[in-house]
Amino acid sequence: MPRLIRLDSGDEIGNITDKQLSFLKESLEEEHDDDTDYFIDRDVLELLSANGADPELLAMLEKGMGDDDEMDIAWE
Repeated sequence: MPRLIRLDSGDEIGNITDKQLSFLKESLEEEHDDDTDYFIDRDVLELLSANGADPELLAMLEKGMGDDDEMDIAWE
């Protein structure tokens, strides 16, 4: 099961399903085929929501972001 982490702190955001990971990969720009990291901000969260993101995934990302306006995340 893929796991999301914050790159700045190393904190675990949580485990996601393969389907949720596929959604992130399809929705977010990848610079290379083997990219495992993404930039997330409030606008990206809105975009993901508008594109039909799983509510649990959105809640997990929002919680992981906390009071920050942006974060870099990675999956492993």
